[in-house]
Amino acid sequence: MNQTIEQMMLTIGQQARLASRAMARASSEQKNQALSNIAKAVRRDVAKILAANARDVERAKAAGHDAAFVDRLTMTEKSIETMAMGLEQIVTLEDPIGQITPFKQQPSGILIGQMRVPLGVIGIIYESRPNVTIDAAALCLKSGNAVILRGGSEAIDSNTFLAGLIQEGLATAQLPANAVQVIQTTDRAAVGKMITMTEHIDVIVPRGGKSLIARLMQDGRVPMIKHLDGICHTFIDEAADIDLAIKVCDNAKTQRYAPCNAMETLLVHGKIAPQVLPKLCRIYQDKGVELRVDPKTRSLLESNQFANLVDATEEDWRTEYLAPILSIKTVESLDEAMDHIEHYGSKHTDAIITQNQEHANRFLREVDSASVMVNTSTRFADGFEYGLGAEIGISNDKLHARGPVGLEGLTSLKYVVMGHGEIRQ
Repeated sequence: MNQTIEQMMLTIGQQARLASRAMARASSEQKNQALSNIAKAVRRDVAKILAANARDVERAKAAGHDAAFVDRLTMTEKSIETMAMGLEQIVTLEDPIGQITPFKQQPSGILIGQMRVPLGVIGIIYESRPNVTIDAAALCLKSGNAVILRGGSEAIDSNTFLAGLIQEGLATAQLPANAVQVIQTTDRAAVGKMITMTEHIDVIVPRGGKSLIARLMQDGRVPMIKHLDGICHTFIDEAADIDLAIKVCDNAKTQRYAPCNAMETLLVHGKIAPQVLPKLCRIYQDKGVELRVDPKTRSLLESNQFANLVDATEEDWRTEYLAPILSIKTVESLDEAMDHIEHYGSKHTDAIITQNQEHANRFLREVDSASVMVNTSTRFADGFEYGLGAEIGISNDKLHARGPVGLEGLTSLKYVVMGHGEIRQ
């Protein structure tokens, strides 16, 4: 590795670790003041933000990036105002730091509680969206953490300028500017160093595509909060309300195709399939959704004059399409549906449509995903919709944080013990 890059990263890590101690003891008022200051600075410098972003967009177009990529990169007056409003929204959220659970007295006389504390230093690696610079920094600051941000090389000018506004807002609230640092190099060696800096970074949060996260999982040594795939299922049980099932499953797939909580596989009980699939699949085809089906589903749909069906392959059941494509399988029982989810799912979000409470309870207990739902759309698996105010990402891991990760997910608990001179016998 380039010695200059390695030394730069070590310096950033040392500065972040030092700043994290100040952030851990910062008052809610200080943190909220910093967030309000950043919001004011963002609104003050709209023209300068747009100018920095225009340079990034021009480079991206010259490099031949496609329209969708350029769209994610591009900022507007509206998106900048949304960033400022997001900062103000996080100000209104309850500060979790320092909260202590009720104390419980032990037979020895000591009192035991748990206190919520920051994780320390969080590293966030993300791709083209510059708004993540503000959103991620704000959540980390409110939860008392220091943060190191490594945005995509394509957004370097936008991210660097926004980082300056964040540091200005921190300094005017008497908080260390180094509590938020943006890595100002496009050299990928910086990422390689960042994900191994266990002495300076407590957790990495990757916000990007599958290839980025796969690389970090392979090479990283710092613990991560992440999800690799969002292969979300909905199972229409034999005891489903048909109209409800059609409404929910339409929304779960077609409300937006690209988010990780969109449904990718529909499982339907064979007993209800003749009543629900023809109506539902007509909606899908009218909206341009390609249907990839198993033999039972094909037979049923062809008998109802459906054409343009594609035979589902083994790979389809494992695929997160993020596109107007849906896999459909007809199953003969709740157990078969849950077995399919266990075998092919990604432990992100899975739902059952049923009026049978026993079936709903079994699904909730036995499906091992970060979010499990009954009679509603998988599209609700989102920090804002869960009342977290905002999220830094989704985790389908089992340890620490699971599902949408808000302020509490960026904290941990430590035991607090209060005594009156007790000694252990």
